[in-house]
Amino acid sequence: MQTEILNKDSLKAHFQKWEKSLNGESKSELHQTRQQALATFEALDFPHVKHEEWKYTNVSKILKNPYAFAENTEITADILDKITLPEDDANRLVFVNGYFQKNLSYIVSPEKELTFLTLAEAKEKLPEVFSKYFGKIAKTENEAFTALNTAFASEGIFIHVPDNQVLAKPVFMYFLTDARNQDTFVQPRNLFVIGKSSQATFIDKIDTIGEKLSFNNAVTEIYLGENAQLNHYKLQNEQAQANYIGTTQVHQPNNSHYYNVTISLAGGIIRNNLNIELDGQNIESDMFGLYMLKGNTHVDNHSVADHMKPNSVSNELYKGILDEKSTGVFNGKIFVRQDAQKTNAYQQNRNVLLTDTASMNTKPQLEIWADDVKCSHGATTGILDENALFYMQARGIPISKARALLVQAFGNEIIDKVKLDALRAYLADLVFERLQA
Repeated sequence: MQTEILNKDSLKAHFQKWEKSLNGESKSELHQTRQQALATFEALDFPHVKHEEWKYTNVSKILKNPYAFAENTEITADILDKITLPEDDANRLVFVNGYFQKNLSYIVSPEKELTFLTLAEAKEKLPEVFSKYFGKIAKTENEAFTALNTAFASEGIFIHVPDNQVLAKPVFMYFLTDARNQDTFVQPRNLFVIGKSSQATFIDKIDTIGEKLSFNNAVTEIYLGENAQLNHYKLQNEQAQANYIGTTQVHQPNNSHYYNVTISLAGGIIRNNLNIELDGQNIESDMFGLYMLKGNTHVDNHSVADHMKPNSVSNELYKGILDEKSTGVFNGKIFVRQDAQKTNAYQQNRNVLLTDTASMNTKPQLEIWADDVKCSHGATTGILDENALFYMQARGIPISKARALLVQAFGNEIIDKVKLDALRAYLADLVFERLQA
């Protein structure tokens, strides 16, 4: 396909061309949502560094290049084998450019525990559930990239864990961008609904194949029922020419628990938006992140924990290890609404710079309208502990190994948050390999 610069005019023209191919669907409620999202995007336009939320991440570096809108392409099993995680008899879902790859995927869980459909199938087979949640959780009003994704939403996945089910096998999801033949723009869309009193574990792995440029603008909507629990892991170990902006929007009602660990190891420009609405009582939200960067990789972690009701807890710890000319951003926000008395919210960002050319911008924030709360936040950025290095060298440990051991110990605090034994060991090995490079 022909490549083009992504701007309001080209995107609107592409939308109108695509709209003509939808036939009867162009009059559906879903397409009305798309049209509204496109209008929102046109009003917002792409953000720039004068926008406070994008002050340290310059997306014009991504948008200056022309891209082709991704098509459904296929990959072979040997390509997938190179990037798979230790699954231990788990469910596997594979997507290339946002399109489901049935021949490389399999479901081992019984249907009573797990319903998996593409978005197109969900719209037809579960219209009430689909219309209730799709486009209702991820906000588009002030988020240009979410609005753009919603405007073109057609391919993607819907995962439903019914009420009162414990999903015994985790779900591994591989999201691949195919940039083998041309610079590629892809917009995956996911909707996860976890039923009341149910439990599940999801693992997302983001990869790009090929040497061309890529830009992945992904949106995931997650709804947890009352007393539901979701453990959600995300791994990014991309190529230098792969750019990613991903938004995960979570809605939690009473007694639910969302547990997130995000590991970012490599890529071009990476932006992770994790937004959680704690819309009930006795909710727990855990957010942990590790970004271990080198080269010119730029990772921006933006998070929001919005406490809307009383008696809930959010706990957040992000740690960064930055080498060579890499750059990091952390912007974490905790909102405590007036009704959210008895809130307990903790937020911490800690960073280690391994070179003088690496840089970190950190901005933890608290906005509190309630008066009976326990909230804390903080951030530190520095170098490795010189006293610890001296102590280890005095006991015969070479300086390079001493540095590696200290860095590994620093990062392992986040790796240890991974509850799946095989995945935790795999990530620990990745960190170790990085330190030996």
